[in-house]
Amino acid sequence: MSFLEVSDLRVEFPTSDGLVKAVDGVTFTVERGETLAIVGESGSGKTVTNLALMGLLSKRGSRLSGSAIMKGETSTLELIDLADDQMRKIRGKNIAMIFQDPMSSLHPYYTIGDQIIEAHQAHNEVDIEVSTARAIELLEMVGIPDASNRLKAFPHQFSGGMRQRVMIAMALVNSPDLLIADEPTTALDVTVQAQILKLLRELQSELKMAIILITHDLGVVAGAADRVNVMYAGKIVESARVRELYANPLMPYTHGLLASIPRMDRGHGKRLSAIAGQPPSLIALPAGCAFAPRCTFTERVAGGSDRCKSSMPALTEHTPGHFARCHLEGAKL
Repeated sequence: MSFLEVSDLRVEFPTSDGLVKAVDGVTFTVERGETLAIVGESGSGKTVTNLALMGLLSKRGSRLSGSAIMKGETSTLELIDLADDQMRKIRGKNIAMIFQDPMSSLHPYYTIGDQIIEAHQAHNEVDIEVSTARAIELLEMVGIPDASNRLKAFPHQFSGGMRQRVMIAMALVNSPDLLIADEPTTALDVTVQAQILKLLRELQSELKMAIILITHDLGVVAGAADRVNVMYAGKIVESARVRELYANPLMPYTHGLLASIPRMDRGHGKRLSAIAGQPPSLIALPAGCAFAPRCTFTERVAGGSDRCKSSMPALTEHTPGHFARCHLEGAKL
C-alpha cells in the first residue's frame, strides 16, 4: 500500500448558478520520499484537491466524496471522513501545507518566532524554551541567517524569498510525513525559485517526507518532481514519470503546456505556441472530452471530432506507469 492513496475524490460547490464540479473523480497515489507534481491551468482543480486532503474546505459550502487514505507508522487514516477535532491533531503534524502567498499566510501582527513556536506548541507538550530552540533550528535549516534574532522580526521585515523560507520552516517544524507545496515559487525571481526548490529537495532527503508540488509551471516540475499528474477541468488527463511525460506526451493538453514553455533545445527564432481558447465552465462541462473545443488533434481521432465531443475518454495506461485520457490512443503528438 502506498503512503497516500486518493481514490475517486470529488469536490462540488453548490452555487446559485449551478453545481461547480471542481474535482471530478481524481485518483492517485504518493509514495514515501517521492515528489508528485500536480500541474494545470488556474481553475483545473489542483489546489482544491489538496485543500480537501488538508480538511480546509467548508463542510457547509462544499460536498466531498471519495477516499484519501494515509498510512502512518502505527495507524491508517481516512482523511475525507475525519472529524474536525481529529483533523486538527494531524494537520500541521502529519500533513502540512505551504500556501501560495506567504505575505497573506503569515499574520502581520505577530513576530515570525511567535508563529513558528505556536505551530510547534500546538502539537507538542513541551516548554516554550524547547519550542523556541526548535524554531531557531528550523530557521537555520532553511537558510535564514542570525536565526535567534530574526525570530523577533515581523513578516514585512523579510523579503519575498525569506518569507517563503519562513513558511517552509513553519510547515516542517513538526517533521510532517507529507508536505503539500502550493505554488511555492510563484512571484519569486528565477534565482530565488532555484534556491527554494533546492531547499525542498534537501529537506525531503533529510526528513524522508513525501511532497505534493502544486504548480502551473512545467519548467519548475522538470527539476523538482518524480512523477506528474496533469489536471484539466477537475480531472487528471495524464500521469507519468517526469522524463516519460516530457519525452512522449500523449494528451494534447499536456503537449500544449509543454509547447508554451521556453526550451534550450528549440531552434533560435521559433515562437512559443499558446493553447487557444479558455477552459470550460465547471458548472456546465461538455458531455465528452472537456479539452475538445480547444484541441487541434480531434480530426486525427478514429471516428472524428464528434467522438471527442460526445464521449469522455477513460484514463488509460498506454505504457507502464504512463496514463492518458485521450481518444488518440497513444498516437505520437
